[in-house]
Amino acid sequence: MSDALYWGRRFRMLNIIDEGTHEALGIVVLTSLPAVRVARELEQIKSVRGVPQRIRMDDGAEMLAQVFIDWCDANGIELMYIQPGKPNQNAYIERFNRSYRTEVLNPYLFVTLKQVRDLSAAWLISYNEERPHDSLGRIPPAEFRRQITGEVSTLKLYA
Repeated sequence: MSDALYWGRRFRMLNIIDEGTHEALGIVVLTSLPAVRVARELEQIKSVRGVPQRIRMDDGAEMLAQVFIDWCDANGIELMYIQPGKPNQNAYIERFNRSYRTEVLNPYLFVTLKQVRDLSAAWLISYNEERPHDSLGRIPPAEFRRQITGEVSTLKLYA
């Protein structure tokens, strides 16, 4: 995704979603998204959540770059590119992107990337921990993940 700050500076977002649990694992906000940065973000997620079996994505330059392909190959991850002009092949992320744009990007005029990151982080917590999803039986994605993994729920306080 891309957008612009109030004064015109363009920025991009990399949204990372677990397709199985519908949990958003990250929203990375930068002025550019080189493949090295994408691989680094996935490496951080790997250290917490493990290696995914496959990654579904569009054919953006960062997803076609050799450094990204090599990282996925080294981790045994199958690459699943959607066909150009066929966003319905990645419908869940398209819905997520629409919600994120409608609820975070469109209502605000951002002056700094920090503002975008801070609001995105708060929205991400709400999306994962509080917002029920019809497709998950009207429970939030994080609760769904806890149920299928047997993980014990942890109380989180935000002041």
